[in-house]
Amino acid sequence: MRHKFYRLFLTVAIAFVSFSCKNETKESQIAVDTKNNKPNIVIIYLDDLGYGDLSCYGATAIKTPNIDALATGGVKFTNGYASSATCTPSRYALLTGMYPWRNKNARILAGNAPLLIDTKQQTLPKMLSKAGYQTAIIGKWHLGLGSGYVNWNETIKPGPNEVGFDASYILAATQDRVPTVYIENGHVVNLDKNDPIEVDYKKNFKGEPTAKSNPEMLTMAWHHGHNNSIVNGIPRIGYMKGGEAAKWSDIDMADHFLGKAKNYIKTHKDNPFFLYYAMQQPHVPRTPHPRFVGKSGMGPRGDVILEADWCIGEFIKTLEEEGVLENTLIVFSSDNGPVLNDGYYDEAVEKLGNHDPKGGLRGGKYSLFEAGTRVPFITYWKNHIKPNVSDAIVCQMDLLASLGNLVDIDESTTDSKNLLNTLLGESQKGRDHLIIEAKSHTALRSGDWIMIPPYKGKTINKKVGTETGNSLEYKLYNLKKDIGQQNNLAKENPQKLKEMIQIFEGLKL
Repeated sequence: MRHKFYRLFLTVAIAFVSFSCKNETKESQIAVDTKNNKPNIVIIYLDDLGYGDLSCYGATAIKTPNIDALATGGVKFTNGYASSATCTPSRYALLTGMYPWRNKNARILAGNAPLLIDTKQQTLPKMLSKAGYQTAIIGKWHLGLGSGYVNWNETIKPGPNEVGFDASYILAATQDRVPTVYIENGHVVNLDKNDPIEVDYKKNFKGEPTAKSNPEMLTMAWHHGHNNSIVNGIPRIGYMKGGEAAKWSDIDMADHFLGKAKNYIKTHKDNPFFLYYAMQQPHVPRTPHPRFVGKSGMGPRGDVILEADWCIGEFIKTLEEEGVLENTLIVFSSDNGPVLNDGYYDEAVEKLGNHDPKGGLRGGKYSLFEAGTRVPFITYWKNHIKPNVSDAIVCQMDLLASLGNLVDIDESTTDSKNLLNTLLGESQKGRDHLIIEAKSHTALRSGDWIMIPPYKGKTINKKVGTETGNSLEYKLYNLKKDIGQQNNLAKENPQKLKEMIQIFEGLKL
């Protein structure tokens, strides 16, 4: 009887141990699977959207419910920065993790400028490709194409595909610059070889109408700079001839890019993907689809912000419908601060009303003051990021090192900082220092303080009506106490000024 009992006990014990081991192995496997299940990564990047242009950042005259949902469900940063107060430099920093002032060519590029990023340079898509990601850009590029001369009728390279993107569907520069065509993986979409495209940024082609010679053809009046070739009744920067079948429809551009972005999700959802969804709103020319015309009460600029919010809502809906929303990290931001009159008469100034695109900040696009580079900055990852508001200083340039950490690739550089825990809402620690830029001039943000060195030049950009930040004197502001930068403390606090200058000069080495 005793032997039977021992045999029974031994059998039960072995079964228990075996069961425990299997469970432990299973739990361990679950942990491994979770770690190896890399999240999809989407960067939604708007163009000229200001710190105060969204209702989640305090706007009351306009409602942006879909972007607000990202903010309330993720981390809304109050000190989120683009690297620069203009588009090309910010996009360069976003993709390379490098300060744009280190590259003397990182300025606003013409539509026929050569590729700004060296093909040997590390980039976000290259890094994520190493980690097994599919990579794509859909939308605005504006980082140059080719190596000095572009034949738009043949394969165009180097371009996005040569700096790490597996797939690209882009407009070459901006909506107000020629060529006004879409380019897919280096090829102009719908190009008729019997109607070749020619582009020149110095002189017009014989017999081609311009805004100056044929104003009767215009459906949108130009204010400054935009008086060259006319496409769809809109005067552009630069001259273009041919390519009629390939020219885009301006009012359909938002829908067009949205359709491409949604289709990319549907066709690439089975493996980790990185999508850089670079929207064109609210950059000029502001051409809302008829569905949105008049909806904001603030003219075309307000209308295209509503249009962009709707597009983002539709895009998020697609992620959810395709079952990948909960495994997708979304980063939302803008390339620089707001501008109202940026080359066209479109009632952006006249119909502004009580809306403050700057959100209480000073300056705007092209400016060293805060509104030039402090922009909406949101991270969202459903059921992974705990919703909160963060005052940490973060910059788009930090995405290279931070996302590298996320996918177990060390990409910490001199400029890009690993702030993954901050971006995921697990830490309130941000950057100690950040150099911001506006048209080759730089300034230092450090803690609660910002220092702007003396610069010659106009104090007001009269064309767009924005303060530049230029002055013959040092400017020093405590942003915690003076977010509107009204009280220059440079003379009152010489010790702090000296400290800021030393930090600034050390970082610029």
